[in-house]
Amino acid sequence: MAKDSSFDIVSDYDIAKVTNAVEQSQREITSRYDFKGTKANIEFTDGNKTGVTIIGDNQFHLDSIIDILRKKLAGAGVSQKILDVSKDPVEGNMQIKWELEFRKGLNQENAKKVTKLIRDHYPKVKPQIQGEEIRVSSPKRDELQGVMQVLRDSDFDFPLEFTNYR
Repeated sequence: MAKDSSFDIVSDYDIAKVTNAVEQSQREITSRYDFKGTKANIEFTDGNKTGVTIIGDNQFHLDSIIDILRKKLAGAGVSQKILDVSKDPVEGNMQIKWELEFRKGLNQENAKKVTKLIRDHYPKVKPQIQGEEIRVSSPKRDELQGVMQVLRDSDFDFPLEFTNYR
């Protein structure tokens, strides 16, 4: 019997690339003319770098800063889906503060969506949920590459990465 090939599906990001993108965004904010004399800023929420806090004088500043951050993340090759924009900005002290968390890990609901999609397209491939990741195995490497392509083409609201391809 042939040995099965496999890979893991994870929802993760490279913290070094994200740190670099945030620092580049900070530099651009300090040098842009439209932010001179304002409270516009972006910084990490905590020491573990699990999210960012965006501060601005108005909603236009917040939108501009998030646009800068998205461009820097895209330039670093990080999915913009890591930004959880579900929370609303908070107003106070003549400024608006918006805390954005970074999405990391697949919860059960999202893992089930991914495994269902895999089973619908490739019934012979075996996806297994293992905590916050999914192990996909098959005797045929072509099927695994097909699964990767189907997942890249699908539009999930969370980032997916492929690791441990064997």
